[in-house]
Amino acid sequence: MEIPRYPESRALLLEDKAELDPLLWELQPRVSELTFANLYLFRLVHDYRLTRVGNSVVALGCGWDGTPYFLPPFSGDRAAAARTLINAGRTLYGADQGFLECHFPTWDGLEVIEDRDNFDYLHLRQEMAELTGKNYHKKKNRVNYFAVRHRYSVEAYEEKYLEGALKVLDEWQRIRTSMGPSTLEREVEGAAEALRLYRELGLAGIVVLVEGEVKGFALGELLNRNTAVCHFEKADLFMEGLYQLVDREFCRLLFLGCEFVNREQDLGELSLRQAKLSYHPVELVQKFRVRRKG
Repeated sequence: MEIPRYPESRALLLEDKAELDPLLWELQPRVSELTFANLYLFRLVHDYRLTRVGNSVVALGCGWDGTPYFLPPFSGDRAAAARTLINAGRTLYGADQGFLECHFPTWDGLEVIEDRDNFDYLHLRQEMAELTGKNYHKKKNRVNYFAVRHRYSVEAYEEKYLEGALKVLDEWQRIRTSMGPSTLEREVEGAAEALRLYRELGLAGIVVLVEGEVKGFALGELLNRNTAVCHFEKADLFMEGLYQLVDREFCRLLFLGCEFVNREQDLGELSLRQAKLSYHPVELVQKFRVRRKG
């Protein structure tokens, strides 16, 4: 079965934000992929293309291994659109429990696979902002360790900090790459574009300045009415406690109306998983892949 195209399965463009933002907001998504900024910043990595299936707008993409997939449809008869694409041989990626319960109450002919490597880490924003209690004792100690050793300030991210933030990003990539083979280049490209286009993409962020020089930054946006999502956080790897400070200040200064912060997935990287779990998430937002049996 040929997959329907819309129009001619064209690539995602920055101008699509005006159309897609209302559709995505109406969904009130819980999974971090379903924001325009995330789609746009990783459009080349995952070859995101827009199509229309029936009355539904859908993003088609490819996994890191080249496997074709599609994200939960953005509008219209979402169940019918998903069924059509699954029957055409594509895998649904990024379905959460709510999507499955609403649109696939029975799994006849479907294989539903838990995707642990892509579970999102959900945290209470206030806990992350205050680092109080025994669960955060070590995190707070590291912030204090940094604070007594450095003269620093925290500012809202603006264009004047672009050059400094890109320098942090380049140095971060250089050090991480020196530790062994990696696929960091794609992540770095997305982060650099986010820094350049933060206004156009509707992102907000903070920078940490040490002696007037940018040493760390974080960028994010609203995911739904009650949740912010942090897309990027990078800092000088040799300044102990700086990462913890960046995390704290992002939650302390931004998105104050939100109860939760989604800190995205660990992609199956053991060290990243341990680091994310050390912040004691209140929930791991489950994601599933759905495909045709056989």
